[in-house]
Amino acid sequence: MAFTFFFRDIHTLEQLASQFIPYAEGAAKIKIWDAGCAMGPEPYTFAIVLAERMGYFQYKRVAIDATDIDEQDTFCKIIEEGIYPIGELARMPPNILEKYFSRVADSENYQINEMIRSRVKFTKNDILTLNPIDSNYHLVICKNVLLHFTQEQRIEVIKMYHSALAPGGMLVTEQTQKLPAECEHLFTQLANDANVFQKL
Repeated sequence: MAFTFFFRDIHTLEQLASQFIPYAEGAAKIKIWDAGCAMGPEPYTFAIVLAERMGYFQYKRVAIDATDIDEQDTFCKIIEEGIYPIGELARMPPNILEKYFSRVADSENYQINEMIRSRVKFTKNDILTLNPIDSNYHLVICKNVLLHFTQEQRIEVIKMYHSALAPGGMLVTEQTQKLPAECEHLFTQLANDANVFQKL
């Protein structure tokens, strides 16, 4: 799904960062999978949240795999270039926009700086194949996809995420999507007001 914008559901992402950063502190490579990333605002938003909270050397270890089915073959170029119209950045605090973006000459577009872009890599992936692109992720973000699946598909996808996570790894889902009962034994919820879960 292509509908998203920068700093969407920032409360959940801030809650997630508070739990995630201490957990990932000792990892040589901090592996994150953003599944259903659309054109990139969500993985880039979380990359910015981490950049604001992490030290320089810890942040350099962050690697975000941003994936989507991308049937029109448009997301990869957009994410690699990191160029977005100002309308998609309207909810971003002005100081964050100034710090991490620069205006593209003769346009109303802004480009994310290289420090943020270098942490995000796009790969095509169909979640419903149940084939993750890698394993031992410290975090899986899936906040715009599960509501489009059947209950049976949600169960299988969440089980797949559980398998793709490292021990103690975290999963964050859309606030409106509760874990199916069949998957509740796989995770514990870390926040009362956000769908942030940790693998058991």
